[in-house]
Amino acid sequence: MSDNLKVAIIGAGMAGILAAIKLKEFGIKDITIFEKGDGVGGTWRDNSYPGLHCDVPSHHYTYSFERNPNWSNYYSSGPEIRKYFEGIFFKNDLDQICLFRTEIISLSFKEGVWEITTNKSHTYKANIVIGATGVLHHPYLPDIEGINNFNGDKFHSARWDHGLSLKDKKIGVIGSGSTGIQIVSALSGKCKHLYHFQRTAQWMMPLENGSFSDEEKLSFQDPKNLSEAMNFEEYFNAVEIYSQALLDKDSIGANEIAFACKENLEKNIHNEELKKRLTPDHTPLCKRLIWSSDYYPAIQKPECTLITEPIKKIINQGIELLDSNVIDLDVIVFATGFKVDQFLRPIKTFGIDGISLDDYWKEYPKAYLSIAIPKFPNLFLLNGPNGPVGNFSLIDIAEHQMNYILELIKIIRKRQCHIDVKTDITETYERDRAAAAKKTVWYTGGCTSWYLNAAGIPASWPWTYKDFKKEMSKPDLEAFELIE
Repeated sequence: MSDNLKVAIIGAGMAGILAAIKLKEFGIKDITIFEKGDGVGGTWRDNSYPGLHCDVPSHHYTYSFERNPNWSNYYSSGPEIRKYFEGIFFKNDLDQICLFRTEIISLSFKEGVWEITTNKSHTYKANIVIGATGVLHHPYLPDIEGINNFNGDKFHSARWDHGLSLKDKKIGVIGSGSTGIQIVSALSGKCKHLYHFQRTAQWMMPLENGSFSDEEKLSFQDPKNLSEAMNFEEYFNAVEIYSQALLDKDSIGANEIAFACKENLEKNIHNEELKKRLTPDHTPLCKRLIWSSDYYPAIQKPECTLITEPIKKIINQGIELLDSNVIDLDVIVFATGFKVDQFLRPIKTFGIDGISLDDYWKEYPKAYLSIAIPKFPNLFLLNGPNGPVGNFSLIDIAEHQMNYILELIKIIRKRQCHIDVKTDITETYERDRAAAAKKTVWYTGGCTSWYLNAAGIPASWPWTYKDFKKEMSKPDLEAFELIE
């Protein structure tokens, strides 16, 4: 292995941009970003539906080393977030090392290096591969009978048709997660009629999205003023309380959140029958909490209807319900989420002695601390399997994970070796993680959600934010094998 390490990064979204910047700072000169799309931003590039915004406060959903004093709102819109990532991408000259429209087909560890094959039939080699693919990039469509029979326009929320005028259309939105809630909130009153098909009622926390004044944005140009105004330490203390609430549904934090959700519903839905249909049958936080002050007013508008009867099938003119009623529609939007268990897949990935990642992940995806996979040396993941995807800001998670990975790369560079996490360590870690996950509200709260993996175990970090920071502070080298 030469001193000039070759590093391949998969994805030019938030985590891929972060990885490239940190690797350049670390002195790695030979970096290539492989991006299957034609632009920057990952999920913020793919998703452009009406009403899209982040539910993490703007100034906390930024890289710690690249704060943005110019956010327009307390919670940023999708287009503004994408613009933020694009600006940082070009500011750091990452366009010089990024291959757009280049999808990796296979990764194979051969003779001490990773061999990378792309959709353009090119082969590359790298000493280190960093998977920064994220989890929200493979749209999920539900298995509904007749899904291809509809005569109108239909699309997934991540494939929004901006060329279609919605003004005089009857629109059906399927899905009541954050995406469905944001779309309904944005379109209610702006089309002929909007039907929201809800399978499961959701708990919602109020979120008032005010805007920053010109004076505030001018003041924020001074990092000290920005830090004081945003009180980052207080925010992370709140994150810690939130993470504790997920671990113990009887904790003070959990009770406060539950009270706020129930009060929000009680105060803002005035029709008792509608209130009953919007009342969830599970504990708050069991599903990913939705932050919205717009949905309850939107669903009560006369041109908006909540549908809670199950869908039987999709027919030519719309949707037939289980009670045989038919809802005539011009447009169907599937706000039905993503296949969140893919990560590197569908890339065919082969490690030591040809071991297949598909085989290792046959039961469900697993990785040591969500970063490393045994028998796949020098392959590291950002926001990989079972990480804190539902707990904290994904940018903050990725920064901590990248610092951890850089410590491992430091050893690789110094020792001219490969680093492979031990199988027994990984299996022990996963047993402990799964046992702890079964004590969280995701498991005990009485619901099903996308947090649950194929084995019915919550696929997330089941400990506190402080625990995560401590674990990421420095690798335990006893967990790894150095292959000279």
